[in-house]
Amino acid sequence: MRLAFETWGRLAPDRSNAVLVLHALTGDSHAAGPAGPGHPSPGWWDTLIGPGRALDTDRWFVVVPNVLGGCQGSTGPSSARPDGKPWGAAFPFLTQRDQVVAEAGLADELGVERWALVVGGSMGGMRALEWAVSHPRRTGALLLLATTAGASAEQIAWANIQLHAIRSDPDWRGGDYYDAGPGHGPHTGLGLARRLAHVTYRSEPELAARFGRTPQADEEPWKGGRYQVESYLDHHADKLVRRFDAGSYVTLVEAMNSHDIGRGRGGTREALGRVTARTLVAGVDSDRLYPLSQQAELAALIPGADRPRVIESPYGHDGFLIEAGQVAGLVRELVG
Repeated sequence: MRLAFETWGRLAPDRSNAVLVLHALTGDSHAAGPAGPGHPSPGWWDTLIGPGRALDTDRWFVVVPNVLGGCQGSTGPSSARPDGKPWGAAFPFLTQRDQVVAEAGLADELGVERWALVVGGSMGGMRALEWAVSHPRRTGALLLLATTAGASAEQIAWANIQLHAIRSDPDWRGGDYYDAGPGHGPHTGLGLARRLAHVTYRSEPELAARFGRTPQADEEPWKGGRYQVESYLDHHADKLVRRFDAGSYVTLVEAMNSHDIGRGRGGTREALGRVTARTLVAGVDSDRLYPLSQQAELAALIPGADRPRVIESPYGHDGFLIEAGQVAGLVRELVG
């Protein structure tokens, strides 16, 4: 098993300044810094990590792993088995707990006995919560953003449609498509999944204000052209297909669907009662995928978590990534 990761700053001699940042579904380890080889885009939380920023790398040793099951350096379906062939359909089912076991192994290798802070949003928030429940002595503070104690029926339903889109692609081939030539993977299915997911990540008022019914430039929808919002979805689908593996997408979505912090632990209340970390929970006021009621439940059941904080944003679920200034304020509220 292999975990790719990036770090910023230096680990203090007493190893007390380590921060674990956990990414969302299609994120990776490149949370900060410019685009470069293997990373065609700048860091996804670049304004949050660095000297003088909320996660000040002159103070903190920031660690961002690529999740187990992913496709940006960590072991996933596209990785080679011992016989040299890609795992493909034989790749094992993963849960958030499995992924945290792998991250605990990374912490051991780095010499980090206790994280000063674990922070994550969406899927990353699921793993951050799992850290606090599975390893309370290793989690000093906890920042949970736009996440939940367990995947809801609606979240599973949206994910199920995405999984069907990928698995219905003739080029999916049951998950064993890695010997296909360029352009012959399940790109159509992955693009459809991304289009659907992206609509759930944003809010209706934002889409209405941003696009309305405006046609794409030089196109006439009533003659087979596209509206601007359709072009927008096409763009995001094309971007993801070029950088992400459909097998990893399926693996990670299924892991998110399996998320239930109370499973085998006496239920949600009992499980969350194990958390000893200083905790702050926040949600996005326009999030229709992970509504504020889910963060309110976390805040109510985690000892000392107080009230949920609200990130004000028109951008829906993606607000926790976009509203970096508000997230920076939450980091400073929690750890100074």
